[in-house]
Amino acid sequence: MGGGPVRQCQVCNEAQSKYKCPSCLSPYCSLVCFRKHKETPCAKPEPAEEKSSVPELPVERPLSVDEPSEVLQKEQLESIASSSEICDALKDERLQKLIFGIDSSPDALNELDKAMGVEAFHIFTDKILSSISS
Repeated sequence: MGGGPVRQCQVCNEAQSKYKCPSCLSPYCSLVCFRKHKETPCAKPEPAEEKSSVPELPVERPLSVDEPSEVLQKEQLESIASSSEICDALKDERLQKLIFGIDSSPDALNELDKAMGVEAFHIFTDKILSSISS
């Protein structure tokens, strides 16, 4: 007999739960408990309540490029990732917020233009460019 850990019904706290609420994933054991659970509105647990230092990744956008030559090659990406200068710069929370803002914006190009006016971001992009052009 395998399977995961045995969960207790979150409604009656007596029986073993066999089901999960489709909305909030709360475990329950029977239709009676499910109906009781549904008397109060429930929703999917929001991970945003638990603030962590790593921002949640936005929904992936399809990659669209006008010039295929502008896409970085694996070696260029590796040189960025292995640069201690770039890694140190990425520890700056303001820079993280700027990059996250660009990445999660529906108008990323506009956000990128605005970020270029911030000195820390401008210096950061120069470091990236020098690491991929060498």
